[in-house]
Amino acid sequence: MTNSSSGSPPRRRARDLTVDLGLMATAIIWGINFSVVKVVLREFEPLAFNALRFPFAALAVWFLLRATGRPVLPPRSEWVRIAGLGVVGHVIFQATFIYGIDLTLTGNAALLLSTSPVWVLLIASALGWERFSLAILLGVVATLAGMAILITGGTQEVGGAGLGDLLVLGAALSWGSFTVFGRRITKRRGALEVTAWTLWAALPVIVVMGIPDLMRVDWSSVPPGIWFATAYTGVFGIAIAYLLWSRGMKTIGQSRTAVYQNLVPVIALATAWMWLGETPTPQQLGGAAVILSGVGVARGFAGRRRRPAP
Repeated sequence: MTNSSSGSPPRRRARDLTVDLGLMATAIIWGINFSVVKVVLREFEPLAFNALRFPFAALAVWFLLRATGRPVLPPRSEWVRIAGLGVVGHVIFQATFIYGIDLTLTGNAALLLSTSPVWVLLIASALGWERFSLAILLGVVATLAGMAILITGGTQEVGGAGLGDLLVLGAALSWGSFTVFGRRITKRRGALEVTAWTLWAALPVIVVMGIPDLMRVDWSSVPPGIWFATAYTGVFGIAIAYLLWSRGMKTIGQSRTAVYQNLVPVIALATAWMWLGETPTPQQLGGAAVILSGVGVARGFAGRRRRPAP
């Protein structure tokens, strides 16, 4: 009995350590992904890029589902819901995100996208699925203040491309809606399954949207590194990262997992600084601090009991 009881905690600590390392890897993957996307968009139009990278992601999640023995196709009763989530969480999200990051700075895009948890709480509260509280209000106010600091800089360094900032904000709202309305089916069917099914549902639309731009690409002039970067954004930025993230949510819980997401904009800012030469200004750093504090306050409430979504 002594051996059994003394052996369990080390095994649990080892499991938690691998999960934490996986979440750290996810934060690094997502943080770097912003700069990778920015570089690839120098070669491809936004919709063409989406049409190229999504097949990589679709194939990767198919392999992950097969490797883990999970169902490859959703039940017929879920097809309509899956299609709707695919439009909101992939078609609309990807279009606004990819055009947004093309028109604004990498750091701005990462910071504005990091506000998604606040929109999740606002949407859920509006629907009566989340108890509105002072913590949510403070988090929303701080987040909006940080966004205002970031977007209204009036210079090329910060907020110079207002349309791009607004498009990324639209992507954050889209992802927040996808998260809220997909919460019930994700809990019922599994995070990886819902990610794969909604991605496949959106894939034909995303590819068709990109065909006109793809027809204008001079394929002989595309460097090999751009193909590697495109595959990276699909395989690692979507499939591998989401698998590690869903494992973290399941193993150590939402609150501990969410801490790692706060690292994403920090890594994105540092990567853009070192790789793309996007030097953070005092206003950008101030906006980042206010946004992350607002998201942190709102997330502190997110771990509490919530009303079940219908």
